[in-house]
Amino acid sequence: MGHRERLMAGAKRCLEERGYARTTSRDLAAAANAPLGAINYHYGSKEALLNAALLEAVFEWGERAMPAAAGPGEDSDRIEALWSRIIASMKDERPLLVATTEAFAQAERAPEIRQQIADAMERARPRLAAQLHGEEMADDEETARAVGSVHMALVAGLTQQMLVDPERTPGSRELAIGLRAIARSLEA
Repeated sequence: MGHRERLMAGAKRCLEERGYARTTSRDLAAAANAPLGAINYHYGSKEALLNAALLEAVFEWGERAMPAAAGPGEDSDRIEALWSRIIASMKDERPLLVATTEAFAQAERAPEIRQQIADAMERARPRLAAQLHGEEMADDEETARAVGSVHMALVAGLTQQMLVDPERTPGSRELAIGLRAIARSLEA
């Protein structure tokens, strides 16, 4: 394994153990058993390496939490079961969720971080819609983006609730009840 791969693996470990805000360049180099200069050589900056590692870790979390793609149709029981898996995985991924929240805070003052995160979120929207509602969702780009955006907002909101008050964070059943009530209100 070369420096680039070791740096990525080390950055993921640092994010889990130290978080985004507390990880230094020296921490990254030590975790990768690589020279300090390898960070800038391979990634351009400590922040670029941390962002790449964070985005890869979030993508891997999504792969673990959700199956490849849903089958056709809008089976509410299936969607509720998928949300149950996502919510359960949040409990296991607390260090990643904390690191993500720290990165979002850093993005306010670092346009390059904000752009990387924004681009990753935009790519994830249609994928999230397809995973939860089926591949046919991707046929209508506007709807896929909107549905993916709603699910992304739910993930973000549940993440914040999970970090602050894990015992009272809504479960998939409560989420489904709320979404059904909102949908009825929109239809009225």
